Amino acid sequence: MKKASFFLWIYILASLTLFGCSDNHHGLSQDNPTAITIWHYYSGHVATQFDELVTEFNNTVGRENGIIVTAQSMSSANDLEQALWDSALGKIGSCELPNVFQCYPDIAVSIESEVELIDLDKYVTEDEKLMYVRRFLDAGCIGPNKSWKIFPVAESTEVLMLNKTVWDQFAKDTGTGIDSLSTWEGIAQTAKHYYEWSEGKAFFGRDAFANYAIIGSSQLGHELFNGSGNQVTLDFDQESMQKIWDNFYIPYINGYYSQAGTFRSDDMRIGEIAALVCSSAGAAYFPSKTVLPDGTACPIECMVLPLPNFENTAPYAALQGAGMAVTKTTQEQEYASVLFLKWFTQSEQNLRFCAGSGYMPVSLEAAKPNVMSAYLETHSSNTVINDTILTSLSQLEKYIMYQPTGFCGGTQAKSILEQTMPALAIADRAAIKEGALPDEYLSDAHFQEWYANTLSELKQYCK
Repeated sequence: MKKASFFLWIYILASLTLFGCSDNHHGLSQDNPTAITIWHYYSGHVATQFDELVTEFNNTVGRENGIIVTAQSMSSANDLEQALWDSALGKIGSCELPNVFQCYPDIAVSIESEVELIDLDKYVTEDEKLMYVRRFLDAGCIGPNKSWKIFPVAESTEVLMLNKTVWDQFAKDTGTGIDSLSTWEGIAQTAKHYYEWSEGKAFFGRDAFANYAIIGSSQLGHELFNGSGNQVTLDFDQESMQKIWDNFYIPYINGYYSQAGTFRSDDMRIGEIAALVCSSAGAAYFPSKTVLPDGTACPIECMVLPLPNFENTAPYAALQGAGMAVTKTTQEQEYASVLFLKWFTQSEQNLRFCAGSGYMPVSLEAAKPNVMSAYLETHSSNTVINDTILTSLSQLEKYIMYQPTGFCGGTQAKSILEQTMPALAIADRAAIKEGALPDEYLSDAHFQEWYANTLSELKQYCK
């Protein structure tokens, strides 16, 4: 009974907050419910949690106001984007466009050439905006006019995750301190020592290499992509790229870094690496044990640390949670769509969703470290997720949180960054293991070739 009363009270508060005393429900009617569809790419337990909240909305606020929400997972960001373009262009067999879809700024900017997105200011007051972390709202302002087109629902950043079980033994044997992992230069040097200590095992791996290049370049004084929409300039500074190369490509071809699976958590699971950088939203996938090639299973403990930075630079980290855009349809559907997003991002719902996933809340109240910490203490037993969220919120306070600009062709440009250096490093490391001499790969000419080729490819999408 106490639990039921609690949720009834939350529902009453939600209704009062969302609707106030206004009778203007923009045509919504209990007798003639308005149906809205949402496309997202959450998967696994996160998708399950999202679906549970959709069901709760439908049974409470949705039922009271005549709204029925249907959510569909599109598996991945690429699959969702392809489905959007198929629908927008009317391809045979495509689905009707959703009312709401999950996206990053690049996708929203590009799809607006075919699909009109509403300006969220139409349905969200300035007072309501005060309930959110401002930088999360600003991250959804796109295009030349910086119109607010993407509603934040949960944000992520990047953190360093460590196999503490292995690290403790390595640190004990070598005297290496944890502070060596605070910079990219320190990671590279530590990885070399680990390689020697472990008799040839890689130490580190990284998801989302493009973030490393974009954030690193900004730290070093050069914003790679500057502008928005179709007006984007490229600052692909050679000296900055050399530093990025020296602290990724060079350790990689020496065997100090590795990437074997789809994600670095996969590599951690098989004992391929002992440290990784990944999205905070990937915390739930950090393995509880490693399974070696001979089948031996070794329990491991995780340590979550802040994202490393280049030496003598201001601390930067990516702000990268995808938000929700609303397509222009009827007044009833637009209003119902935004109403759901407001409800979903109220503190209670936001805390519940984020506590099970590793995301940071977007509600100003829920994003307070003491509020989040107290909630996790009583609602979550997953220490990896808990540590990740609290580390992320600490970065939010101490780091410059960088949101890469969204622009037409941005997905393709960032894909070039994502692939060129890692693919070259993987190929060259394989050649060295087959007996090739490393001198050719360590030469300045090899870097210059990569730099020129990558610059040429990026210029297809930027000035």
